[in-house]
Amino acid sequence: MTAAHKILIVDDDASILEVLGERLSASNFKVLKAKDAAGAEQILKGKNGVDLLVSDIKMPGKSGMELFTDIRQALPDLPVIFLTAHGTIPDAVEAMKLGAADYIAKPFDGKDLIKKINTVMALRGTGAGTGTVPLVESGFYWGKSPAMKHLYTMVKKVAATEVNVLVLGESGVGKERIAGCIHKHSTRKKHPYMVVDCGSTPAGILESELFGHLKGAFTHAVKNKLGLIQAADSGTLFLDEIGNISHDMQCRLLRFLEDKKIRQVGAVQETTVDCRVIAATNADLAQSIEAGSFRQDLYYRLKGITLTIPPLRDRKEDIYPLADLFADNYGSAHGIDRLHISDAAVKVLEEHPWPGNVRELKNTIQAGAVLCQNQVIEPWDLQIETIRENAVLTSDLPESQAFSIEQSEKDTIIRALKKSRGVQKEAADLLGISKRAMHYKVKKYEIDPTVYK
Repeated sequence: MTAAHKILIVDDDASILEVLGERLSASNFKVLKAKDAAGAEQILKGKNGVDLLVSDIKMPGKSGMELFTDIRQALPDLPVIFLTAHGTIPDAVEAMKLGAADYIAKPFDGKDLIKKINTVMALRGTGAGTGTVPLVESGFYWGKSPAMKHLYTMVKKVAATEVNVLVLGESGVGKERIAGCIHKHSTRKKHPYMVVDCGSTPAGILESELFGHLKGAFTHAVKNKLGLIQAADSGTLFLDEIGNISHDMQCRLLRFLEDKKIRQVGAVQETTVDCRVIAATNADLAQSIEAGSFRQDLYYRLKGITLTIPPLRDRKEDIYPLADLFADNYGSAHGIDRLHISDAAVKVLEEHPWPGNVRELKNTIQAGAVLCQNQVIEPWDLQIETIRENAVLTSDLPESQAFSIEQSEKDTIIRALKKSRGVQKEAADLLGISKRAMHYKVKKYEIDPTVYK
């Protein structure tokens, strides 16, 4: 018989301790209680073998966040779930970024807390260790920083379960790649993986895209259409930019997540669909909930487990390995033996804030590979205005370039057009600029792209 998991609950409210204790005991957990952080630390120093900590965030004296920070050194693998009042949700979100397992807002349903605890314990029980983290896998560029090692471990653990996942992170960090990686390592990997861009799809069209429609349901519905939710049956549905969907769509999605049934537009009968849902957003959903633009109940349905991808600026040790990888990939694709990144270029790469994250770094290195001389990427080859301006001011540019910036820019555009055989969009991608900016530069310098086809 498996021994009962030991749960330590910490709250300065005696009534909450009592109610929680009874609920957890009824679910066959062994319960330990503490009324403050000091009491919790005393228990954790003992030989009780605590399996999970449930702590209030706001407490007199030492807060739950301070307790969490203090115990990370001695007990780095102890999962922590925070209890948080509405006003401290941002603190709980920040705690999750630092490694907390989850949080639940007060007042909460005891069943939801038990479900979260069971999910966390199931993940812990998969036995997935950190192991060796590849630099790139499943199209995602992991890097070698501690934060990415932790994320890699979590992805492998989560993939082995059926729990829904919410992926958070800024644009360009690779949220869709993470979703694909979870699907690829899941038991559903042989079944469909459907991607829905909720951010760029108008609300009226999104309903038909997700739920499908019957012929004649509305104007231009000339035939039956299978929705992407139904198309993902037995597989995985990835909802990108979920924070941008309308209130009506939030209601429909919530209903589907609750009962796993959909009804096509124009249909009477419902259809049962079994698919795992992974959602992603770069929006602050906690703030959206507080503003009333995103449903809290939908949020909790989506976030069985939350994975946060840290921005590139917060893991500078990953910048050079990724830049070197992108340079190697570009060289291999274009028959170049070996591209090098100079120490000076590495320095400016590591100092740049990378608002576009890994996507921006990749485009920057590709541009540098196009522009460099003698297969060495220098600072002035990187198409970042601040870097280029600083290089001019400090005379780091070669003399011929320092005194002819416009000619250098024109030469750069011509080289990119040669590489892309006159295709302006591809040349713009190589240079890391917009298509519109490319058209402007071509017109400014009176360049004829057709010459290079």
